[in-house]
Amino acid sequence: SCNDQKKAVAICLQRSPCVLIERNSPKDCLLKSELARDLPELCVNQFKAFMDCKRGMIDMRKRIRGNGPLSTGKYDETYSKLSSGDFNAEDEVLKLRKLNGK
Repeated sequence: SCNDQKKAVAICLQRSPCVLIERNSPKDCLLKSELARDLPELCVNQFKAFMDCKRGMIDMRKRIRGNGPLSTGKYDETYSKLSSGDFNAEDEVLKLRKLNGK
């Protein structure tokens, strides 16, 4: 049920300057504190939403009702393009800045 959140985090990280410009891995950008400080606020918030979703999967209070809506496939096309390298880095940075409100 957390596929949409997972793909949103992956897309945001792929668009971030930490990955596109500095050529770090997305994992390093999230886990290393000196790199995580420079992540856009949007990526940080999406990562928190993803972790809340994962935490909800083992929360016994949510096991009966379900953790949330099922995956909609909203990010599938964008995720596959970024994963295959079929993108323009400058355009992706501009999209992230627009989404981040800058």
